[in-house]
Amino acid sequence: MEKPTFGVLAELTRPIIGAAIEVHRELGPGLMESAYEECLCHELNLRKIVFQRQVPVPVKYKGVHLDCAYRADLIIGDVVLELKAIEALNVIHEVQLVSYLRLLRKPVGLLINFHAPVLKDGIRRKVFTI
Repeated sequence: MEKPTFGVLAELTRPIIGAAIEVHRELGPGLMESAYEECLCHELNLRKIVFQRQVPVPVKYKGVHLDCAYRADLIIGDVVLELKAIEALNVIHEVQLVSYLRLLRKPVGLLINFHAPVLKDGIRRKVFTI
């Protein structure tokens, strides 16, 4: 997989980030992750952005498919979204997203923490190249 350019990444993620900002603008921080996921899905539908929700993430080890029950919150085209509603993002959350990108063979992911007072401060974009 070729490494996407900054412009391509911006085009892939701009409408998604815009939808997340709209949800955060309406609800603010303080709710449960499931509420933000539901509202973000509604906002994506309003914007006619096609997505998959709670997508199983396959884990394969030495030719064996393991059912580890990992799920990506949302997938929109080549973008994997991992949603959080926590006090602060940690490195482990970024590592989780990069692992999902690797396992799903997707080039870009967004980690979005809806508990950030200003949502742009709670967004991390990660890129995975093969």
